[in-house]
Amino acid sequence: MSPASPRDWRRNQAAVTGASFIGFAGFTLVMPFLPFYFEQLGVESAGAIAIWSGVSLGVTPAVTAVMAPIWARVAERVGRKPMVVRSLFSFVVVMTATAFVTAPWQVLGLRAVQGLFAGYGPVALTMAAESAPPHRTAEAIGLVQTAQRLGPALGPVIGGGLAQSLGLRNTFLVAAGFFAAATALVAVGYRESARSRPAGPPPAGTMTFATFRRVPNFVLFMATVFGLQMAERSFGPILPLFLREAGMASERVPVLAGIVFTVSAAAAAVGNQTAGWWLRRAPISVLVPAAAALSAVAAAVFGVAPSAAVLMVAAGLFGVGIGVATTSIYTAASLSVSAEKRGLAFGYLTTAYLTALALSPVVSGLIGSLSVRTVFFVDAVGLAALAWAVRRFVQAGHPAVEPR
Repeated sequence: MSPASPRDWRRNQAAVTGASFIGFAGFTLVMPFLPFYFEQLGVESAGAIAIWSGVSLGVTPAVTAVMAPIWARVAERVGRKPMVVRSLFSFVVVMTATAFVTAPWQVLGLRAVQGLFAGYGPVALTMAAESAPPHRTAEAIGLVQTAQRLGPALGPVIGGGLAQSLGLRNTFLVAAGFFAAATALVAVGYRESARSRPAGPPPAGTMTFATFRRVPNFVLFMATVFGLQMAERSFGPILPLFLREAGMASERVPVLAGIVFTVSAAAAAVGNQTAGWWLRRAPISVLVPAAAALSAVAAAVFGVAPSAAVLMVAAGLFGVGIGVATTSIYTAASLSVSAEKRGLAFGYLTTAYLTALALSPVVSGLIGSLSVRTVFFVDAVGLAALAWAVRRFVQAGHPAVEPR
């Protein structure tokens, strides 16, 4: 893609950053409260609610992971902007339709349909990077990542209040309005440069997963991304049920759950932003295990649930640890490969991320159907094991894992 003019790249940056923030906020207006929606639709037992919620939250990224290569090929022909507009508008349609469902299977079906068109988040990162001057690429990506963290930090608080005042059905309509605004922002605000196309067919690819298996630490980096996302996304299907089980008043649960999600997401954004500072002072082999261990301790505190105030502190510590570890791993992976391999390398990391995004709510819902509290202890054990694996197996001496 030809570089954008200085004015256009700032305009483009504002468009994709703003759309990412609005879209991610709109999604979290309603999704944290999906268990209550299933309850309104007639699902009675806590176990059944957890399963319906987990499967419904997991089916979209599962389908998206399958569709991603297809849409990527389409984007090479028509450009990335139409792909993001298409994806955002699909959320307008699905969120509106969800407000009028009458049975749990209809929610699940709509979430599956959503997976056919979702995936605007990673494409927005690519659009920001391609539009920015080379020396501003890291800044462009960082701003969009921060927006994708802060949107979920704000969304649950607004959504909790809307659910209490307007009801969950109407909150889905408000979420559709958010996505309509994000769609318009990209459609009007982003200017995609003319794409250069090769005259003939693209050369046969020489880079496969076997190429990256030979890169020091890369498979471990993929596994770490997967494990961190499994833990981070496990709260969605069970947190509202857990808070009620822990003795919180039913009328306070939506707002309290929204605040917990917000604290965790905001703290993760802080972790994302401060990871670079930490990376200049500690190697990956120390920093990632320490961050994962911090999140493991916080998850265990959640399982004990001593009080609402302590839960807020634990949510903050959990988010910081996840944020630092995630950004550190992506940075190390980027430094592990040459520039021409970096795009494909991030594609494999995205596959690990989407796989965890799909599996985590399903596994969390299944565990939660037996014991909601157990989910947090499983997270704690998993994160502790991840910390040990990185500390034990990461290869020292590689430029990607040494402080700079």
